[in-house]
Amino acid sequence: MITTLSGDTSRLRATVDFVKEQDTAMLLRLLLPGLDGPELRALAERCGFSHAALLVFPPDEAALDATLADCGLVADAPPRPSVIVRERLAVRHKRSAAELDVGILRPAVVCRDGARRWVEVFTLTVPPASDLDTVAAYERERQHEAHVAFEVETPDPLVLRGLCAAFGRYGAVPDGGGYNPHENGTVFYFTAPAEAKAGYRRVELYVPGDHRDVLAAHLDEHRARQPAETLLRLLTGAWTTQALAAFVRLDVADAMDGNAMDGKRAVGVAELARDVGASAPNLATLLRYLSMLGVVSEDRDGFRLTDTGTLLRADAEGSMRALALMYGGPFYESFAGLDHTVRTGQVAFEQRFGENHFDHFARDPELAELFDRSMAAGSRMFDPLPAHPVLTAAAAEGATVVDIAGGNGELLGRILSAHPRLHGVLLERPHTVETARRLLGAAGHTERCAFRAGDFADVPAGGDVYVLSRVLHDWDDDRCREILRHCARAMTDTADLLVVERVLPADGSASLATAWDLHMMCNVGGRERRADHYARLFADAGLTLVDRTPLPLDGSVLHVRRTGPADTGSKV
Repeated sequence: MITTLSGDTSRLRATVDFVKEQDTAMLLRLLLPGLDGPELRALAERCGFSHAALLVFPPDEAALDATLADCGLVADAPPRPSVIVRERLAVRHKRSAAELDVGILRPAVVCRDGARRWVEVFTLTVPPASDLDTVAAYERERQHEAHVAFEVETPDPLVLRGLCAAFGRYGAVPDGGGYNPHENGTVFYFTAPAEAKAGYRRVELYVPGDHRDVLAAHLDEHRARQPAETLLRLLTGAWTTQALAAFVRLDVADAMDGNAMDGKRAVGVAELARDVGASAPNLATLLRYLSMLGVVSEDRDGFRLTDTGTLLRADAEGSMRALALMYGGPFYESFAGLDHTVRTGQVAFEQRFGENHFDHFARDPELAELFDRSMAAGSRMFDPLPAHPVLTAAAAEGATVVDIAGGNGELLGRILSAHPRLHGVLLERPHTVETARRLLGAAGHTERCAFRAGDFADVPAGGDVYVLSRVLHDWDDDRCREILRHCARAMTDTADLLVVERVLPADGSASLATAWDLHMMCNVGGRERRADHYARLFADAGLTLVDRTPLPLDGSVLHVRRTGPADTGSKV
């Protein structure tokens, strides 16, 4: 232990000396051979040399303090948890991140040019006789976490993309990164070219704030060079689903909120475990995993909900708690039969539960309510819909909106709230109609809304605007044509139909619609479709696609009208 501690001290002392001697332009020139002239000056203006980093392995806090003191360093704050390095170590050594107690210290150094910079000290506590000794020995030898860092002066996405591109032009290769919620900073790692002369191969760009949108492309390029790591992350996706579902089933989010004054104060694990009836050590393991995902954040006082985690509270606006229970419950079970669906064309949900999901949920009131709430959980998709020109024009006329298979009335309620002159009709199955009647009544819409129990064949005639929201993707093409013909027969010449769906991108680009296409195939026997596919279905039913407007969560609203004269029908 004496030898390893003295080794940490000598490495730390060498790092301090390095930080004191360098300046931004000099270090950039050493790291990126060939960088010079105007481009060197431009980079030096946009990012400044901030710190050099290393990973040390003290047996306890007292030994760490002694090592820092030997190097003339003073830490002005306790270590903060390291999300990124802890995850990298976990992947590299095939260990759970929860067992790696990695912290970050940044003692200041006054440099020879008068600038104030830092030594970033990552600390992995390795108690005597710990099985982490092998991790420490490996990391001391290879120095994977040793790096130099530049802080971006102006955290603008265009500047950031330009800096990443410039590093790439001079041979630096993306090498991971991440967002650390504990300090609200985004990190971009690079490997310097082999001919770099700085003595460091890893380079960090540090950007204050959350820049995960720019980081995504950087990580994609890194993962393309690390296929085994990429595959391992993909294979553990099921763990994430069940971790979120367990978090919800145990009511941890609600307990954190209740004990922490709207989630603003951290809550200790022992207190949480007592309140939710869980094992404290096991709950801590779950919470550290969710901290890595950004669902909770951790500090020395305990855990607190992030904005993402708050959406798992039962009473949160836009709560997605029901989705976590649905995806971690019935749909999780059915996805185990995805290969059966792909092989036979049969619906995996029906193989698992012995009936289609509509009948299965209808027979179980609690499950039916959970499904309706899970559908409402995606309501952010609806946010812009009440402002659609069709609805705005209809509101001026005091028109009637018919929501076909409108679930618990979430969407129709939004439309009626936005337009007090509109009237509504909700068509749904009998048990769901009663739920919608209660919810819309609580919102004060009962006098302006009628409720019809029935099926698609019962679409009431004479409405001014018809809405089909996330309905057609449940069915095959023949059933979609049938549903659309029922709509067309009910519509007058001047009526409008708004179809809300996730539309598959024509160019194959990444989209939630592609994921939901797999989900619908496995669980319902339905599918997502491209816009031209929908247009053909509309045409087969005597309807015409007028235009398409984007919605959040990769949704779209398709505006549809009758192609020719309509049959007359009584007003609703």
